[in-house]
Order: sequence, then C-alpha cells, then structure tokens
Amino acid sequence: MINKILGENRAIVSNIAGTTRDSIDTEYENEKGKYVLIDTAGIRRKSKVTESIEKFSIMRTLLAIERADVCLLLIDAQEGITEQDTKIAGEAHEAGKGIIIVVNKWDAVEKTTGTLEKYKKEVYDKLKYLSYAPMLFISAKTGQRVDKLFDLINNVEKQNSTRVPTSVLNQVINEAIAIVQPPTDKGKRLKIYYGTQGATKPPTFVIFVNNKELFHFSYERYLVNQIRKEFGLEGTPVRIIVREKNEKGGEKNGFVHYNGDN
Repeated sequence: MINKILGENRAIVSNIAGTTRDSIDTEYENEKGKYVLIDTAGIRRKSKVTESIEKFSIMRTLLAIERADVCLLLIDAQEGITEQDTKIAGEAHEAGKGIIIVVNKWDAVEKTTGTLEKYKKEVYDKLKYLSYAPMLFISAKTGQRVDKLFDLINNVEKQNSTRVPTSVLNQVINEAIAIVQPPTDKGKRLKIYYGTQGATKPPTFVIFVNNKELFHFSYERYLVNQIRKEFGLEGTPVRIIVREKNEKGGEKNGFVHYNGDN
C-alpha cells in the first residue's frame, strides 16, 4: 500500500501475504504534512513462529508500533479479520497509539445495499475494544479513497495528543454524575472528588475517589463515554488512573484502568 500512497515503487513487495520480514521507513510529504511511513512485518500465528527470522519480524513490528504516533490496521477486505490483525490491533491499543482501521481491496468485494455497514459491524464485533477507531474503506490498487487517509491520520494524531483543561474536565464529570449517580455497594457509595489529566498519547485522566473498589468498570466506561461525547477523542484509547483520597484530602493509593471500549 505504501507504493500506492507514494505514487512510485520505493519498496519491493510480494503479493503473497506474510512475506514482508522487516520494517521499512519511508519519508513522505504532501499538502497535508510530513510523514514517516513504517511498513511493518506481519505477525503470524504463534504456532507458525518457528523460524528465528520470523521471531525477529515480530520483534521489529512491536518496536515499530512503539515508534509510531498513529497505527493503520490494514485488513484485507476479502480475507476479513485474521488472528494476525487481532494481535497487531491489541498491541497498538495497549501501547496507547492512535488507531485507524483501513479495509483494503474494497473494490474487489461484491456489494449490495447495506454491504458496507454490515462489514463494519462484523469488524467492530471482533474488535470491540477498538470501537473508538475510525474505519476507512480503500483500494490501494486503484487509489480509491487513499487520499482521505492523511486527513484521518492528522485528526487521530491530534485527538491522541488532546489536553483538556482541569476545570472543563470536572464540569463534564460533575454533569455525568448528576445524570447517573455513582454506584453503591453494601451501603457504601462511590464518591468522585475531582479529576485531572495526567498525560497525553493517549489521553490519561486521573480520577480521585473515596474507595477505588467501588469504581466499577461499568461506571468507568460510562465516564469515558461522556468524556468522548464532549471532547471527541476519535481514534485514541483513553486511560483512567483511579486514586484514593481520604476525607481530609490526603492521597492513599491508586491503580490504572485502560478503557477503549465504547
């Protein structure tokens, strides 16, 4: 696909899936900006990783994910989601990278009414934790919609780097609490004192509460959805760090939630 984006052959590739062994860096500039495109080696099923060279390919792919700002998860439209796709998607998500799901060879798919929406549903059903990632249907062979990639890349990188003012964040949190009260357990109710943003890439929010055990995953997901609703954050996972404070305001301890599922 890199050759089609660049409009020239800079990398020698094979049509046989899984034959790319190394990660190749290519500098590229267009009217949308300057980029370094990293064409990664594929990751095969563990049962098939028997050669030392394949193990090095996996290592290089994981290192490429760490280096990247935005990861494009390239899916073969005819083949659908593979175990390899799931593995790469999980690594990019856990690394906190911006993610775009790119469905290639869409021109080769026979279409009827609703084909695209049905395909999107099948992909998101298999990659539920990537429900925040935008999906683009392209054809690297014909160039169809390839040019739209760069607007998406720029937007996702921006979202992954989003910083929210503390006052605005707490306004959203307070409004969310007013709509849906925090959960209770055995007569004890979760109290959320306030929140602040601790980091970007990905957006990471620190939430101070009275009891971290009461901060159930379902309520965390609700808060994340409210934050996404207000600030967008398309294409990026969201981290939640929960820290306890006693009634006098002293900090006790904390733990990290890593939420991407909408």
